[in-house]
Amino acid sequence: MNRRFRYCPYCAGAIAEESRFNAVRPVCKSCGFVQFHDPKVAVIALILHEGRVLLVQRAVDPAQGKWSLPGGYMDAGEMPLEALQRELNEEVGLTVEIGRLLDIFPMVSDRGERIGIVLAFEAGPAGSAAIPYVADDVQAAGWYRPEEIPSEIAFDSTRSLLQRWIELESGS
Repeated sequence: MNRRFRYCPYCAGAIAEESRFNAVRPVCKSCGFVQFHDPKVAVIALILHEGRVLLVQRAVDPAQGKWSLPGGYMDAGEMPLEALQRELNEEVGLTVEIGRLLDIFPMVSDRGERIGIVLAFEAGPAGSAAIPYVADDVQAAGWYRPEEIPSEIAFDSTRSLLQRWIELESGS
C-alpha cells in the first residue's frame, strides 16, 4: 500500500494530487515538494543441500503459518547479498554461499497492487546445514525433499521456484 502524505514533511503545507514527472503524485502546494513512492525490495534464497530445500514457516503476516523460502526486506543502504545474509542469520542462524540471481518477481499487496520486487538467489550452506535456531518472523524451519514440501505455501515466488526445482530434480 502506498501511503500518501496529507501534509508536507518539510513545510507542513497541504498536499494535493498533481501531474508531475509523467504520473499523478502528491505535491505540496506551498513549497513544491513531490512525494515519490519508492518500491519495496525483498531478497529470498532457494537454499539447496543434499536434495533438500530449506523452508521457513512464517510467524507473522502476511501469510502467517504458511511456508516460504527464507529472506526478507532490504534495508536502505544494503546491497542484495548483504541483506540476504543478514536475513538468513536473523531467521535461522545459517551462513550461506550465495550463487546466481534466479529471477525477479513482482511483490504484490493483498489488494493486488504491485508494491515492489523480490530478488531470488540460489544458495547453499557455507558450512553445516544444521539450523541453530529460528527467530525474527519465523516459527519453524526445515529441510524438505520434493515429496515432503508442505502444502501451505505463502508466496507466488516461493511456489514458482519450488516448482522449477522439483522439475529439475525429476528431470522433466
